Amino acid sequence: MKKLLPAACLAMCGAGGALAQDSANSPPVKAEGQAQQSVQQVTVAGTRADDTETRRLSTAAKLVVGREELERNGDTSLGEVLKRLPGITMSGAPGTGGSVQMRGLGNGYTQVLVNGDRPPPGFSVESIPPDQVERIEIMRGPVAEHSTQAIAGTVNVILRQGYRQKDTQLRIADNIQQGRHGANLSVTVPGKSGQLTWTLNATVSESRPHTDVSARDADLLADGRYQRLQLIKSEGEGRSRALNLAPRLSWKFDSGDTLNFQPFVSASRNHSVNDAPVDQVFGIVPPEFVLQHADSRSSATMARGLGDWTHKMAGGAKLELKFSAGINRSDSDSLRNNYGEGGVLNRVLTDVDRERQHSVSNSGKYSRPLGEGHHFAAGWDGEAGRLALVHRAEGDSTALYEASGANLSADTRRLALFAQDEWDINSQWSSYLGLRWEGIRSTSDSPGRAVKNTSSVWSPVLHTVYRIPGAKRDQVRASLTRSYQAPSLDDLVAAPSFTSDNHPTRPDRTGNPNLKPELATGVDLAYEHYLSRSGILSASAFLRDIDDLMRRQTSLQSTSIGPRWVSTPANIGHARTSGVELEAKFQLAEVMAGAPDLDLRANYSRYWSSVDDIPGPNNRLERQAKQTANFGLDYRTKAAPLTIGGNFNWTPLTLVQADVAELVTTGMKRQLDLYGLWKFSANTQLRISGSNLLPRRYETARVVDLGELVQALDTSVRTYTTLGVRLELKI
Repeated sequence: MKKLLPAACLAMCGAGGALAQDSANSPPVKAEGQAQQSVQQVTVAGTRADDTETRRLSTAAKLVVGREELERNGDTSLGEVLKRLPGITMSGAPGTGGSVQMRGLGNGYTQVLVNGDRPPPGFSVESIPPDQVERIEIMRGPVAEHSTQAIAGTVNVILRQGYRQKDTQLRIADNIQQGRHGANLSVTVPGKSGQLTWTLNATVSESRPHTDVSARDADLLADGRYQRLQLIKSEGEGRSRALNLAPRLSWKFDSGDTLNFQPFVSASRNHSVNDAPVDQVFGIVPPEFVLQHADSRSSATMARGLGDWTHKMAGGAKLELKFSAGINRSDSDSLRNNYGEGGVLNRVLTDVDRERQHSVSNSGKYSRPLGEGHHFAAGWDGEAGRLALVHRAEGDSTALYEASGANLSADTRRLALFAQDEWDINSQWSSYLGLRWEGIRSTSDSPGRAVKNTSSVWSPVLHTVYRIPGAKRDQVRASLTRSYQAPSLDDLVAAPSFTSDNHPTRPDRTGNPNLKPELATGVDLAYEHYLSRSGILSASAFLRDIDDLMRRQTSLQSTSIGPRWVSTPANIGHARTSGVELEAKFQLAEVMAGAPDLDLRANYSRYWSSVDDIPGPNNRLERQAKQTANFGLDYRTKAAPLTIGGNFNWTPLTLVQADVAELVTTGMKRQLDLYGLWKFSANTQLRISGSNLLPRRYETARVVDLGELVQALDTSVRTYTTLGVRLELKI
């Protein structure tokens, strides 16, 4: 305990120091990589103690988030849960969703899995309600069993599995934002008949988001004088509806084999209306419009079936087969009316997008004990997918460009082979050695543009954990890994997309079929101290050395419709990132006798990065925050069946030199969430929550220095407080 108490204090002080800086600067579960235990078997039941024990026994660094933590704050999105975890941030403005970023790294560095499988392109964890999640596994280093496309780490979302209780659970919620109500209804129904057990999960929701975005678009001469200055105020209303179904069926054979099948269906419908007036303060050339009225509708449907079969064999051997198939459909239509002075309608613009995706996958793993303390496994992982995309852009019923749109079809094939050995060297020392080969082929066909890209990567993986003699609950972890990031299909084969107001800060976008994957060599070190109940104090550090870094570059290019500013992805060279992460999570009674029933959580992370071919001082990896911190607590009162708690999340403003001429600013985030839980009985409880209780505008900016001219685009997004009320029943 004495060895890591200073680290715990440092984690607390790091979170507290982050708050001060904010104020000053404000403008058996046998999991992947877990050593085989010959005596002890651990079952994850969603409690804090079992989640922590699973983490302790895992050879590869892993954090497990069970049902208790998923339900604590009454969150309606997984992003709100994830943002409180050590080393995880969410892109975008608070409360608006976004992509998951581990260790400050976005842009595909963080791998997201669902039940251990890679979801289709364009999938977002925000589409999965927390009520349909059994647990979340956060893996800081890759393992051979899963894809090693995880330079920053892996987030594995495990959907609800065998529900042990016999009660039907019903959750009715209302979330209020600026007087606008958003309803949410969730139900979980378990059942059993003979050898068949099932769990039926369903969630329906509706929200009415309001958007308020201000932008400042300027051209400045070298002496600082304005050549052009536009102020744009965009405000709109929307309505979103979603339905999610995630039943699970499980059949146990007399032989001991099990067969599970879990379909997942998600459907959403969105409609938004937006008005964007333009005030040109300075400039000779008038703006394209003084008011744009946009009416947009979109719909998305995803259906996916996931199954697995486990066959037990002699000698402790086991064969596991997994299969999945899915289809994604998304449609969007946008109508933009551009008005000039005096309310005269100058132009009508339409954008129509139709996207269809199909995918199938199959994987298998054969595992068996090999002598004393060894557990060997080998297997394969294969996937095939097809994308069909139709885009049409028209102005006043005529083609905006040489063709009124783009028809694109693309196919991807992925095959992987892996082998791994988990070895208990002795009672204190365990290791994991794995090797994975993964190959990806992408082909596409569009008018006058055929693309083919093939890449393959060997990924050796080594994890080890040493339990310090004489200190039963102290251990050291170390990892040496090879991971990679494959080019996204969009970056490889994307048909050109055009902006109506083409500038260096608003460029057209296109793909690059010659992209190579980024390769990263990683080192991880960690020291962990586990307390008597479910607490943990830890300090960790990491390093990633990245070759063939991919980044978008903007340049003036000659196109079929004249000179245009175009953003194109390219491999630009070498980069390096490193960081330290501190975490403290415990019940106060574990460290102080007679203390109140109080749980404390704090984490602080600090990151560094540099890109060789871009001058400093802010030549960081794209969108990587320098720091992030969380501080939270939960207090259970003795006089009443009441639990209260909250969390403060902080990420500072970050400057990134994206290119020699381009500087990108990402605004500070400061988010306070509070909740209260009253238990009327064992079957009825009421949860009241407040999210983003200190709302502030989220600001971003891009500045492109062209020498004689500097173009700058500043954007400010208003964020809102959300109040939630949720009634939870067991029937």
